[in-house]
Amino acid sequence: MADLSNLAGLGSEPSGQIDSSVSSASNRSLRLAEKEKRKGEADPFGLAVKYLSQVEAGTVVRGNDELERNMVRVETVALSKGLPPEVITVLLDLALSLNAGTANCTRVLKFLIPATVVPQEAIVKGVSWLCVGKMPMNAQVLFVRWVLTVFDLIDCKDDLRSIYGFIFSFVTEENLCPFICHLLYLLTMREHVHPYRVRKLLDIQAKMGRQPFLTQLLALYKVFRPDLVTLSLPSRVRTGFKNHNSTWKVALSAVQRKNKGAVLVDQSLSLDVKEKPSSRKRKLHHLAIPPLTSAFDSNSSKKVLRLQELRSFKELLENIHNIELPAQMGSLLGSALALHYLDCVQDESAFLRLNFWLGHSLQEEFLLCPVDGSSDNTSEACRFLSTILFSQQFLQEGFSSTESFLYKFLSVWDGCLLRPQILDLLSDIPLMPSFYMHKLLFEPLKQLYFTSTVFFKCSVIECLNSMLVKWLTWHSVSASEGGLDISLNSNSSMTMTLSGFMDSVMELVRFVGLLASEGLRLESCHVLLLNQTLAFYETVCDMFLKFSLPLIIMPPAGVFYPALFATDSVSVDRLGYIMYRYRKNLTLAKKQEQQREQTFHISRNTYKEFNRNLQAMVNSMWNSWWCVPGSDIEIDKDLIALSKVAEPWCRFDLIHHPALFSYAIEFHQRCWPERKIVDLGSIKTGKYWNWYMEFLFNQGFYGLNNFIQTNTGHGSTLNSQEDGQPKSQP
Repeated sequence: MADLSNLAGLGSEPSGQIDSSVSSASNRSLRLAEKEKRKGEADPFGLAVKYLSQVEAGTVVRGNDELERNMVRVETVALSKGLPPEVITVLLDLALSLNAGTANCTRVLKFLIPATVVPQEAIVKGVSWLCVGKMPMNAQVLFVRWVLTVFDLIDCKDDLRSIYGFIFSFVTEENLCPFICHLLYLLTMREHVHPYRVRKLLDIQAKMGRQPFLTQLLALYKVFRPDLVTLSLPSRVRTGFKNHNSTWKVALSAVQRKNKGAVLVDQSLSLDVKEKPSSRKRKLHHLAIPPLTSAFDSNSSKKVLRLQELRSFKELLENIHNIELPAQMGSLLGSALALHYLDCVQDESAFLRLNFWLGHSLQEEFLLCPVDGSSDNTSEACRFLSTILFSQQFLQEGFSSTESFLYKFLSVWDGCLLRPQILDLLSDIPLMPSFYMHKLLFEPLKQLYFTSTVFFKCSVIECLNSMLVKWLTWHSVSASEGGLDISLNSNSSMTMTLSGFMDSVMELVRFVGLLASEGLRLESCHVLLLNQTLAFYETVCDMFLKFSLPLIIMPPAGVFYPALFATDSVSVDRLGYIMYRYRKNLTLAKKQEQQREQTFHISRNTYKEFNRNLQAMVNSMWNSWWCVPGSDIEIDKDLIALSKVAEPWCRFDLIHHPALFSYAIEFHQRCWPERKIVDLGSIKTGKYWNWYMEFLFNQGFYGLNNFIQTNTGHGSTLNSQEDGQPKSQP
C-alpha cells in the first residue's frame, strides 16, 4: 500500500506542475493581450492602417461603423501630418481595388497626402488596377490627377517608364486623354517615340480637334524625333496642360509647412492660397471666362438643349439643330464642345456677339486698365489670353476683336509683359493688305526688336515665321478650291486678289530679311538668331512647291553670308538644304513658264540672285576658292596677306570650313592613326576624298548632301532626303 501511496504521490506531483504551467501560460497571454491593447490605444493610427489593409472584396460598407471609424482615423492623420510611403501603398491598393466600395475609393484618393515620398511600386500597381477596368471614370480621372500632383514626390520613375505602353493605351479615352497626355509628357524619353504612337495621336487630334494637350505631347515627340512628326506645331503652347492639383493643394501645402520643407516639391504645389485683395483699386477681376449659362428659362416649353448640358461630341452632333447659345458668348471660349458648335454652325450673329464681348473685355479691362505688376493680376491676364489662344488655335483662325486689340497694344507694349501670349496672338493675325502692315505691325515691332535682347529677337522671328506659315496655308486651301480671290476670314466677306496676297507676303518676307540682317550684325551673328532666321527661310524657299504660290524671294546678303561662314555645322547644313530647295522651286517655275502653265512669272533678278549665291557657295565649299574677283565678297589680296593665313583661298571648303574642321580632323585620325603631323590636304587624294564625303554625310548633313549632289553630281551613296527637310542634325 505504501508503494501504491508513494506511486500515487509521485503521480500527483506532476499534475500540480502542469496546472501551474498552464496558469502561467494563460497569464502570459493575458499580459501580451493587455500589452497589445495598450499599444493599440497608444497607436490607433497603426491599428487603423492594419484594419484597412485586411479589408477584402465583398466587405459590407453601408453601416460598417468599424470601417468608418478606422477611415476617419487615417484621414485625420493624412490631412494633418501626411502619410508615410508604406501607408500610401496600402491605401492606394484599398481604393483602386474597390474593396471598400466606390465612394470610399474617391474618398481615399482625396486624402492621400504623402508626408515624404511616394513609392514607385504603388503607382505601378495603381496603373495595373486601371487596366482591370473596374473603376468608374471619375475615379480613374481622380487617380491620374493625383499621380500628376505627386509626380515630383515619386521616389523613382524607371518602372513607370517601363510601362509607358500601358499608360499610352488610355489616351483613346476622351475623359482621360488630357491627363494621360500630361503624364506621358512627364515620362517621355526618346525611346518611347514610335511611328504608331505618333499616328495614334494624330488620329485622336483629327477626331477631337487641335487640343492643347495633344499638341504639347506631339511637340515633345517632334523634339525627340523630328523625322516622325512632320506636322506644323505652334512654337509655344502655354496652355497645353492645366494645373490638376486643386484637390490636394491646401492639404499638401499645410503638410509641407509642418514638415519644414523636408521634401522639395514643385513650386506650384506649395503656393499658399491667397485671399482676394481688399483694395478698392480697379483690378483685372473681369478678365475671366464666364461659365456656360442659359439665355432662356430652363422651364420654357421650347425644345432646346443648352450647351452646358452636353457631355460628348456625339450628343453635340445629335442635337446640333436644337442647341441654344449661352447668355454670355464669352463662355464659349472655355468649352471645347462649344467651340466645336461655333465652328460647325458658322453663325455670323454668334461671331458678332463673341467679338463684341471679347473686344469689350480686352479694351476696357486690359488695355485701359494695365496690369500693375502683381503676380495674381499677371497670372489672371495670362490665363485669359491663353484661353483666347486656345480658342483661336482650335478654330484655326483669329478673332477680329483680338486683332484690333493687338494693333493698339503694340504701340504701348514694353516687349516683356505677357510676351509668349502676345507673340502667339500676333502669329494668328490674319492676312492684311500690304499698305496697312507697315503702320500697324512693322513699325512698332521694329522699335521693340532693335532695343531688345537676342532672345526677344529670336521670338519675333519665330512669331513672324508662324504667321507666314498660316498665311501660306490659308492661301493653299483657297487655291485648291479654284479661286483667285482669297477670303481674309471665314466669317468676313472681304477678299483679296492673288496679286494683293503676293504683295503682302513679299512685304512680310522683306521685313523679316531686314530684321534678321540688322539683328545678326548687332548680335555678332548669334547662333540662336541665325538658326531662327534660317528656319524662316526654310519656309520661304518652298513657297512655290509646298504652297502653290508663284513667288520666290532670296535671302539678303546679310543672312546668306553669315550662314555660309558660320562656325556651327547646323547652320551650314540648313543653308545647304535651303539652297537645294530654292533650286527645286526655281527649276519647276522655269519649266512651267516655258510650258505657259502659269500666269505669274518669276523675276529675272531672282534667278540672277540665286545663281550668284549658288556660285559663291560652290566656289567656297567645293572649288576651294571663296574670294572670287567680281563677287559680293571680293577682298583685296594685300588685305588677305596681312592675315598671314596659309592658303587662305581654301579656308571655307568642306575640309577647312570652321563648321566642318573637327570632322576632317576626326576622319584624318581614323585614316592615318600613326601620323603625328596632321596633313588635311591628303584627304583630297584618291579614294580618301570619296571616303571623306561618305563619312561627312553619314554625320547627318542631309542638307549639304542634297546640295552637293544636285549641284556637283557628287554626294553620298546613301539615300538622300530629296523632298524633305533634314531629318536630324549633327
